[in-house]
Amino acid sequence: MNLIERYVAAWNETDADARAKAVAELWTEDGTYTDPLADVKGHDAIAAVIAGAQGMFPGLVFTPGEVYDAHHHIARFTWHLGPEGGEAVAVGFDVVELAEDGRIRTVLGFLDKVPAA
Repeated sequence: MNLIERYVAAWNETDADARAKAVAELWTEDGTYTDPLADVKGHDAIAAVIAGAQGMFPGLVFTPGEVYDAHHHIARFTWHLGPEGGEAVAVGFDVVELAEDGRIRTVLGFLDKVPAA
């Protein structure tokens, strides 16, 4: 499973313990996640942001988007959020910085499409 598949799987994980494990495997201990709605540091805070997103959008799932590019220790990719097999209600673009061990050190997220209020 590649980085994006693991990342999306963590965002879709609804079991709190399994989600915490996925976050710990993906992010460094001092890893950060920043997007227009969150700016957090550390495994517990990142897992809480994921749980919060799931609470805001119950029943929706994240899927990898069409864009993926990487060089050196930086990667960027798009993702979609929507009903399984349906049209995305949200689309984002994330840039990640990887640590020497291959785990995520930093995520900078952008929201390209958000649900209408």
